Amino acid sequence: MLSGKVAWITGGGSGIGLAGARELVKAGARVVISGRTEKTLREAEKQLKALGDAEAILLDVADKKQVAQAAKELLARHGRCDVLVNSAGLNVPKRLYKDLTPDDWDKVIGINLNGALYCTTAVLPAMRSQKGGLVINISSWLGRWIGYLGGVAYGASKHALATITHHLNLEEGMHGIRGCVIYPGEVATPLLKTRPVPPAQQDIDRMLKPEDLGRTIRFVAEMPPHVCLNEIVISPTWNRILLGGREIALAPKAEK
Repeated sequence: MLSGKVAWITGGGSGIGLAGARELVKAGARVVISGRTEKTLREAEKQLKALGDAEAILLDVADKKQVAQAAKELLARHGRCDVLVNSAGLNVPKRLYKDLTPDDWDKVIGINLNGALYCTTAVLPAMRSQKGGLVINISSWLGRWIGYLGGVAYGASKHALATITHHLNLEEGMHGIRGCVIYPGEVATPLLKTRPVPPAQQDIDRMLKPEDLGRTIRFVAEMPPHVCLNEIVISPTWNRILLGGREIALAPKAEK
């Protein structure tokens, strides 16, 4: 159980972030969720408050000044941050080299990678002071292995999340601070809508569910302080990234 612990979850308004927030609230933590869309965030906050102690902070994690202010508010209100879950993330439809623009690259890297770094560095001083803390970074199967599906910016950002996680363990483990990077395979979240060709419903039905990742986040968070789960790979049993799918084949259709 996480009674007395404070958890901050970015991207907490929907998908994996909201699922993780639900599980941590049920485990007894005080949960602060953040996200960019106020309506979505307030609806999520209402759901979480029905389960336990929760609140929301409107935040664009790509804005370092907003992150610093959000962390300042959280620490002023609660005095500590025990768990940070960096779940904010996105992708763009035009994600391959032939279509990718510098602006879209900046958008993906700004939220997926820079946002995670900004939030981590914002709470690290408090974690050092309390001699403990946990940072969970939500990467992707495509952050563990190179794959065609996500595109170059998404793949680069998710691979880099692993690097910042392992550096956290390398540098901060001596202060009782732990990092875990989670690499999910395909998850049935709203992010699927940004794909150039959205998957068929029969394929979505076989994917991981946000709740599967929520339980994984809780599992990591409830580990005792002397245990560091450096990384976790989790995928659907029917793993299209390995098996292939109609809209994820690399080669063009053969000419007749």
